[in-house]
Amino acid sequence: MNDGVNTQPPKALDAFLAPIGWGDSDVSLLAADASFRRYFRAIRADGSRAVIMDAPPPHEDPKPFINMVEYLCGHGFRAPQIWNQNLDEGLMLLEDFGDTRMREYLQEHPAEEDDIYKQAIDTLLQLKKAPAAPVPAYDLNAYLIEVRLLTSWYMPAMNLPFNQAEFDSIWQQALAPISGKEFQQTTVLRDYHAENIMLLDDGSQGIIDFQDALAGHAAYDLVSLLQDARRDVSPELEAAMLDYYSEQGDVDDDFRQHYALLGAQRNTKIVGIFTRLWQRDGKIRYLSFLPRMWDYLERDLAQPGLEPLQKWFDDNIPHEVRRLNPAEISAK
Repeated sequence: MNDGVNTQPPKALDAFLAPIGWGDSDVSLLAADASFRRYFRAIRADGSRAVIMDAPPPHEDPKPFINMVEYLCGHGFRAPQIWNQNLDEGLMLLEDFGDTRMREYLQEHPAEEDDIYKQAIDTLLQLKKAPAAPVPAYDLNAYLIEVRLLTSWYMPAMNLPFNQAEFDSIWQQALAPISGKEFQQTTVLRDYHAENIMLLDDGSQGIIDFQDALAGHAAYDLVSLLQDARRDVSPELEAAMLDYYSEQGDVDDDFRQHYALLGAQRNTKIVGIFTRLWQRDGKIRYLSFLPRMWDYLERDLAQPGLEPLQKWFDDNIPHEVRRLNPAEISAK
């Protein structure tokens, strides 16, 4: 089952590949993400490989990806090199990082979990030290747009009544203290997790899926890594890695609360996004991730300082509802 994904290469692909010496390639679908982007692998007769990004206009704009590749590579991070591009067709030929994703590798080698997570956190610590990329700010308006995905998609799907003005007000009050310019000094990749971290042959880690980067709070990508939507991260591992980041990163006394608040914001957003991916785009597999998101979200909401948010969720989304499948609710 392809979950609604079109597996056929784009029509313009042959005309893109032939002039650059890749016309004899065997092309197969590599992955499709939660947007309109798709990725194909091209293997030439001599065995050399590349990744093709299909980011079709007008749905996708490859320019932010290109800008972030230049930023990351320019600051010593391991992002895939761009070997060729046709922006009119939204096609790019990229360096192939292989198939060893952090997520699957740790399934086979769980004893290496601590070391690999520490290496991933080292990347975030280096990002924190580097100047922010020339990208938009992760400001209060951006945070609020994202959490409203819960009320736009999840709440209607579950037939739950709510007061939008109350929801907006509680989130605005909670997020305002971490939305100033002093918290917009770090490049936030926004999808930094075990499916977007590649383990390379030289022992380094490669980063993919960073085209939506913003300049925001340094804790956001740490949340993305340690409250991974697609991989269970135990409370014990999360706590150990938070300690490691804190020891290495010279954080202030408010960092843990900010981490929990950004976790609540991100996980609220993701519950809405995954509901939308099922309802609007027919990608039903994302509903299977919702129980994990609720586990993370409840962990965050229980932290000191988040009591108003916790109360809103308790009042509007009962505990017994949170593990129900939206598809089953809507079918009734």
